[in-house]
Amino acid sequence: MRYTFLLYTDPADLSDMTPEDWQAEKEVYGAYIGALQKAGVFVDTDWLQPVHSATTLSLKGGTRQVQDGPFADTKETLGGYFVIDVPDLDAAMVWAQKCPAAKTGKVEIRASAMGGE
Repeated sequence: MRYTFLLYTDPADLSDMTPEDWQAEKEVYGAYIGALQKAGVFVDTDWLQPVHSATTLSLKGGTRQVQDGPFADTKETLGGYFVIDVPDLDAAMVWAQKCPAAKTGKVEIRASAMGGE
């Protein structure tokens, strides 16, 4: 079964990070990716640009509406995701607990509606 981890953080928590802090953060995530790959559960990941660079589009009501910024103005923003393939939600939660984002923000776990391969 495929699960997607949506990684949420408060951008204010990242505002004081130095280039060295960012490098250390990349290394922590690299180790996590390596562990997922070694376990044979890794499918995909991406680190998203900051929320201020978002554009939201809607055709609701038949009219094209384009908004600069995210869909919702919230304190925590979506910063990236992981897709893994594991047997069940319990296994997904074990990997979510190991995700570095769980220590500084939140990891939303969503099962794929299309299943796994």
